Amino acid sequence: MAEPGVVVVGGGLAGAKVVQTLREEGYDGALTLVGDEPHRPYERPPLSKEYLQGRAPLEKAFVHPEDWYAGHGVDLRLGHRAVALDRERHEVHLDVGEVVPYRYLVLATGSEPRLLRVPGAELGGVHTLRRVADSDALRQAFGRGGRLVVVGGGWLGLEVAAAARMAGVEVTVLEAAEQPLLAVLGEEMARYFAELHRRHGVDLRTGAAVRAFHGRDGHVAEVEVDDEVVPADLVLVAVGAAPVTGLAEEAGLEVDNGVLVDEQLRTSDPAVLAVGDVANARNTALGRRLRVEHWDNARRQGKLAARVILGRDDRYDWVPYFYTDQYDLGMEYVGLGGAGDRVVVRGDTASGEFIVFWVGGDGRVTAAMNVNTWDVNDDLRALVGRRVDPARLADPAVPLAGL
Repeated sequence: MAEPGVVVVGGGLAGAKVVQTLREEGYDGALTLVGDEPHRPYERPPLSKEYLQGRAPLEKAFVHPEDWYAGHGVDLRLGHRAVALDRERHEVHLDVGEVVPYRYLVLATGSEPRLLRVPGAELGGVHTLRRVADSDALRQAFGRGGRLVVVGGGWLGLEVAAAARMAGVEVTVLEAAEQPLLAVLGEEMARYFAELHRRHGVDLRTGAAVRAFHGRDGHVAEVEVDDEVVPADLVLVAVGAAPVTGLAEEAGLEVDNGVLVDEQLRTSDPAVLAVGDVANARNTALGRRLRVEHWDNARRQGKLAARVILGRDDRYDWVPYFYTDQYDLGMEYVGLGGAGDRVVVRGDTASGEFIVFWVGGDGRVTAAMNVNTWDVNDDLRALVGRRVDPARLADPAVPLAGL
């Protein structure tokens, strides 16, 4: 009987990077990846960007070609859920009654959309966006035109709003805060994104509280917000995501806003690691715990977990990175700024090409963002955590590499 190997539960980008890195870096033992979707592992950003817009086929989103897994000795179990962990016996129990033994287990169970607990939330036409089928349903609805109401003005909601406007759909965005992205970007940059969408014809309403969805013949027709109703042929609820921790919790692992792991992504059980959206990990660069729901984090934590299993001394020592595409705006952001940080702009925001820095109370750069300004992200990443004169940050005549 073969020796138990590594089992990865979760068929997204993080899980795919675990198995890829193990094979690339010399692991030759048994390797199993369990995913509850029918698709092999894929990257999620295209679901709200180019795939949703119809500009790229689904094939481009897959992490590996179809034959990669068999060719690299990965036992790919698609369309199956892990329903229980037996940590004492080192076993994963699947929904089909099968038991898979492991020496190391990696939890890559991801996150799931948060739902609105309001009347009518179960009506047809009320969507969330997490999986391929969700993106397909939205794209088909865009083809019929009509009116989309997006509840939530975060990155996902705004990307879908942009895709819908580019498809000719009428769009209303309902954001509970005073500005979209306020907690992430602060007042000045949040206002910039709000104006971007209004210029493209989005009816963006802030300070908006959704009370209920009303329907006709089982399909959504109106959104009740504050003291009025907004007509809707389609609704996207984009109010954040919650880590999928049930499996870990039932197995007795420590859970608090995700599965708690150290700087090497190990849980309270040294044979179990957690990566990606579900991992609340200690970050050595920032000296605090982070749970990050972005593409870059999934990719890099997948690699880190594999290297830890292989006995390396790597750590979670990088700052967060994410990107967005909305209309003709492309943006990259690195670091972790606070809404109360000082904002320093390099360039002219009216031109649509500029760089922004966030500076904390101690004078250190906490985050940086490049908007339609390319090949500078490595320089920006190098500045995060450093004390730099704000006047030099703002001066385009001072090369970024010279800061």
